[in-house]
Amino acid sequence: MKPVAISCGEPAGIGPEIAARAWEKLRCEIPLLWLGDPRHLPEALPWQAVSGASEAADLSGTALPVLARDFGPPAVPGRPDPAHAQGVIDAIRDGVDLVRAGDCSALCTAPIHKAALIDGASFAYPGHTEYLAALAGVDEVVMMLACDALRVVPATIHIPLSQVPERLTPESLEATIRITRDALIRDFGLEAPRIAIAGLNPHAGEDGKMGREEIDMITPLMSRLGDEGFDLRGPMSADTMFHAAARAGYDAAICMYHDQALIPIKTIDFSGGVNVTLGLPFIRTSPDHGTAFGIAGQGLADPSSMIAAIRMAADMAQARGAR
Repeated sequence: MKPVAISCGEPAGIGPEIAARAWEKLRCEIPLLWLGDPRHLPEALPWQAVSGASEAADLSGTALPVLARDFGPPAVPGRPDPAHAQGVIDAIRDGVDLVRAGDCSALCTAPIHKAALIDGASFAYPGHTEYLAALAGVDEVVMMLACDALRVVPATIHIPLSQVPERLTPESLEATIRITRDALIRDFGLEAPRIAIAGLNPHAGEDGKMGREEIDMITPLMSRLGDEGFDLRGPMSADTMFHAAARAGYDAAICMYHDQALIPIKTIDFSGGVNVTLGLPFIRTSPDHGTAFGIAGQGLADPSSMIAAIRMAADMAQARGAR
């Protein structure tokens, strides 16, 4: 198996230490290649500089293979330095290049600090996802949050709740459904994925008494896609679709806004959730948390989400390669 590339993320956050602990857990299971400044890794970690991804598989069992970059100033835990910004951005770009060239199987990105990237390198993107889409040359991508018990996709993401009804259009929802279905087939090995569609309104609109978006937009779209062979269930009332028996009836749930999707998965598996970007020509996963400056460098960071993200990236690469 070709290595999973790990971009370093924000050096002052927990990214380097959770990457180190993930390597300790996975080193005999999945070959890894870390991209960053090795001075930012925990001091006791055995690491080995490599010149390319081809060296990583043989080394990964005994030391973390590192494609080393010089970021300039040392990192101080909890204190992001804009001087590191270009190095962080370049690590992401280099990871994408390695995966697209076929040298690595997938990319797992550690959390970044957008303010430092803007201050230090005039970073022009709202976050990882938009930058990755630009590098890939694609216009539409979808964010999935996944764990063993649930996969959820928010149809709208980081916008005020008051803007959701106007931003949720038939065209945008259709694109989200199509990208999700394609990814479930290609990357998760599901031949006929079952997708649950949440309603926007309480009780999925209660037959129009609590809102008409389900009647006027969601149901007609589902009917049309159903005629194409999509297996769609709903619109479902969001307050009853996430208990265990309901989850057994679908492979992924598409929700209408951010919290409708993220509250259930963070409740079910707060530490093990994985952020997956669907719609890219390469595989990208990420731990579902931020830089955690308050505990950086103290040995307190939980690596569970990073470990899950790497394992999911490897599984997706295997599924994609088998098709």
